[in-house]
Amino acid sequence: MKILVVDDDEVFRTLVKEVLAQENYEVITANNGFSAWKILQKEKADIAILDVNMPQMSGFELLAKIREDKTFSKMPVIMLTIRAFTEDQIAGYEYGADDYLAKPFDNQILLARIKVLERRILGKK
Repeated sequence: MKILVVDDDEVFRTLVKEVLAQENYEVITANNGFSAWKILQKEKADIAILDVNMPQMSGFELLAKIREDKTFSKMPVIMLTIRAFTEDQIAGYEYGADDYLAKPFDNQILLARIKVLERRILGKK
């Protein structure tokens, strides 16, 4: 299972990558939405984890592009961001996020939510 992690904070990207790698996920990273979109054109990810506040293209803008593109439209997306207000979460779901977690987050909760999406991808209950 390949997971794309997009965040402009290098420390955070590294932390999430390490958490996922410990569970044997293949992780690719990008530091903004624009770079992530270019990566998606070359490499298929099974799940994307997006921050909202990023330069060049926000997580919401990237999510909109993902949902509009038939190649990626069904890819599960988790928003993982400092923006935890109710209106931010609602916006994330309106853009098409499958899940929305606020930073700081619990590693076990993130992994549990990824496993839920993984089961959906693999068609398991």
